[in-house]
Amino acid sequence: MAKNTMTLTDNRNGKAYEYNIIDGTRGPSVVDISSFYRDSGMFTYDPGYTSTASCESKITFIDGENSELRYRGYDIADLAGKHSYLDVCYLLMRGKLPTPEASKNFDLEIRHRSFLNEGLIKIFDAFPDGAHPMATMGAATMALSTFYKDHLNLEDEAEFKTMRRRIVAKMPTIAAMAYRKSIGTPLIYPDVNRYFTENFLYMLRAYPGGSMKRLADGSNEEIKQIEVDAMDAIFTLHADHEQNASTTTVRAVGSTEAHPYVAISSGIAALWGSAHGGANEKVMDQLKMIGDIKNVPTYIAKAKDRNDPFRLMGFGHRVYKNRDPRAECLKGLQDQLREELNLDSKLLDIAAAVEEAALNDDYFKERGLYPNIDFYSGVILTALKIPVEMFTPIFVIGRTPGWITQWSELKQDPKHKIARPRQLYTGN
Repeated sequence: MAKNTMTLTDNRNGKAYEYNIIDGTRGPSVVDISSFYRDSGMFTYDPGYTSTASCESKITFIDGENSELRYRGYDIADLAGKHSYLDVCYLLMRGKLPTPEASKNFDLEIRHRSFLNEGLIKIFDAFPDGAHPMATMGAATMALSTFYKDHLNLEDEAEFKTMRRRIVAKMPTIAAMAYRKSIGTPLIYPDVNRYFTENFLYMLRAYPGGSMKRLADGSNEEIKQIEVDAMDAIFTLHADHEQNASTTTVRAVGSTEAHPYVAISSGIAALWGSAHGGANEKVMDQLKMIGDIKNVPTYIAKAKDRNDPFRLMGFGHRVYKNRDPRAECLKGLQDQLREELNLDSKLLDIAAAVEEAALNDDYFKERGLYPNIDFYSGVILTALKIPVEMFTPIFVIGRTPGWITQWSELKQDPKHKIARPRQLYTGN
């Protein structure tokens, strides 16, 4: 009978090393080389960890070749727009979708946990007007750890549950206050009568006293349900994405026994980069640079010219070698928003022209360069009148349940160790 092992042979001396193959429930198997250095005196070399599994997880699964993304076994297409974002948070953190009663109770708990300690709110005064909300969010989340010192030593599931729900509830408030501070307007407190996503939009848009923008006919500009549904779907599609750069950062910091909210603040820092969560900001910057539909063919040609440094943002993905399943969900949402909100935006028209040109060009199709989630999320957030500097903070809000669930899984794994990659030294 065949052995479930792999043998590595050093062709310099003929020495062979046998290692167990571990099979998962989905996706590629892994070779357990944890003893490779002890056996051979060598390290493996894998820049970017493109072929390395750094952990065992039961949370999220991606099959990039077949455009598949699953949370706890559920296909993303069966969650986004069909279950509320808070139900998806519950699914990630508890491993199952909530019953109707559990869903209601979870919603109510999140509403009441959304308030920040007044001492933390004073921290926002220390930041200058114009500070990027991501910088403020990272600092405020780090500071949050000083108000919940008991989360440093969690002993049972009830304590993990409270810690997770607290950070999920407070992140929209931190994000909204970071934005309002950046533009020099009064901070708005949460409204317990509003659902999670509506509450976030309310904290962004409301005037002191809780009133919404006054219209010429004497009415107030209320938040539309289609806006809440669209933002809810965006949060869901960003909720987790396996072992990406920011999640890996959260796990690495968590492995040092740092406070969970400190680990989350490190994830915020990692997400800010334009190669990661900041990519949707770059998409909108590029659409503004293109400037007009008539210029699209020129920029498509530039993207295809290997001697031109121009790169078309929002197309292709490190993991997905075909279509991004999250982008497929957002494409339908974008079309729905355009119709229901009667949108007529020049940037949306340019985006549609770029998308059509790329999808019908063999150069992009042969290379699997399809629109990714950053392309559509940037366009949709613009349609929802979200300022560009808030695109990545919205990504943070959506990703927080994934980060904190990954952190919890790490801490409750008896085999976890402090992250300590090795190196190939080539210096003097």
